[in-house]
Amino acid sequence: MSTEAVTHPTYGNWRRPRRPGLGPLGLIGTFGVFGGLVLTLLASLISVYAAMVVFTPIAVLLVPLAIRTQDGRNVYQLMALRIGWRRRKAKGTHLYVSGPLSARPGGRFRPPGLLNKVTVTEGRDAYDRPFGVLHHPHRNLYTIVLGCDPDGGALVDPDQVDVWVALWGEWLARLAHEPGLRGASVIVETAPDPGTRLAHEVLPRIRANAPAAARAVMEEVVERYPTASSEMHTYISLTYGVPASQRRKKEDVITDLAIRIPGLLSGLVAAGGGAACPLSAERIAEVVRVAYDPAVAADVLDARARHGGTGLEWEDAGPAAAVETVGSYQHDSGVSRTWLMTLAPRGTVRSSVLRGMLEAAPGTRRKRVALVYRPIDPATSARIVEADRRSAQFMATSGRGMVQARAASEMRAAEQTAAEEASGAGLVEFSLMLTVTVDTMEQLADASVTVRNMSAASRVLMRPADRMQAAAFSCTLPAGILPWEQTLIPHELQEAL
Repeated sequence: MSTEAVTHPTYGNWRRPRRPGLGPLGLIGTFGVFGGLVLTLLASLISVYAAMVVFTPIAVLLVPLAIRTQDGRNVYQLMALRIGWRRRKAKGTHLYVSGPLSARPGGRFRPPGLLNKVTVTEGRDAYDRPFGVLHHPHRNLYTIVLGCDPDGGALVDPDQVDVWVALWGEWLARLAHEPGLRGASVIVETAPDPGTRLAHEVLPRIRANAPAAARAVMEEVVERYPTASSEMHTYISLTYGVPASQRRKKEDVITDLAIRIPGLLSGLVAAGGGAACPLSAERIAEVVRVAYDPAVAADVLDARARHGGTGLEWEDAGPAAAVETVGSYQHDSGVSRTWLMTLAPRGTVRSSVLRGMLEAAPGTRRKRVALVYRPIDPATSARIVEADRRSAQFMATSGRGMVQARAASEMRAAEQTAAEEASGAGLVEFSLMLTVTVDTMEQLADASVTVRNMSAASRVLMRPADRMQAAAFSCTLPAGILPWEQTLIPHELQEAL
């Protein structure tokens, strides 16, 4: 009798692009160092005192750029974060009140913060299905949301999982060829099952003349089953930008998006996304409403089961009140905290690396894991991988001993990335954000321990989004908020710092 070993495919090779610069300095800091040295040398021709006068302010300005935290932020970025938080507290913008008794016009419950100016319209795709379009007027961005029910990984052959991973990578690579696409987000939301859908499915089917024992068994199942189960929803938001030079009408943009939806859905289904469909404007408003007020989740499911919909509009999807603190975000019936990924899993990983993080967490009201993708066009991808390849080769040939061995490993990874990109693979920047919602502030400590355990099991380094909890909370909603589109300093300039 002989047995064959089952091999499980491994993945990985996630790398941060090497920034051009001297040591921890970026391109701007490196130019500042060399420019400062030149000015100091010129001043030294006059006198030593003049050289010190020139060198001192340059050193004071450049040293904070060289001091970096574990997640790569320099002193200036930390100072800007703290100053921005203090300014928001001084102006009172960390507090939000809406509704008829507030001073806001209209007396409705608009979502706060980054979602306050967003408007929602609805269109019809090629199959006459309604889909909601969120318009961000500040950046002239348009977002569509797709909902899917991914196939589970239980009792699935490793070969089939490998095919799904390959097709998912192909779908992400196609995003780089989507005209005008600025970014995409995959949000996986889990919560305890309130049992509403099960009750509406089972109780109406119990006959009046059924035996008492059978009736008691079914009623007990409806009562006890939800305590051991959870609900899971997966949303994919795609955000498109319209250049200022193209003065297109909103109707034309919606028509263009309606044509693209069937192709996007077919790629998701092939990658193991299960049944996929676009979300209507009402469904998007329901998701946002439940995120801000988790206590109404059962009521929303009940209304949908009884009447086929809730009639909820975007103008009423926000909270009645919200308070942002340094480490939390309080909104209606929940208290949330969001964590940001600082380092992806190193080395090789299996397809189930994020399974523990995606599953329902005990002791939490709701949990959302958002994978944010920024597709890179093929021309830029080729430049990035070639620059990384040259940098890795330089590091591998400029050191000795252990440093050289580690650099040689980096060179092999860079060579593999370059070869895959040359064969047609896409290059995508990605990050991960996790939001946990509990009932009270006292439960946040236990939730933090749960998140640390989940991130350790997934080999993901994360840190709390302190002093920006409200914005981070909005980024984990399926509403098309892209972090790099909301910064005052352009993304390219931040990379140069």
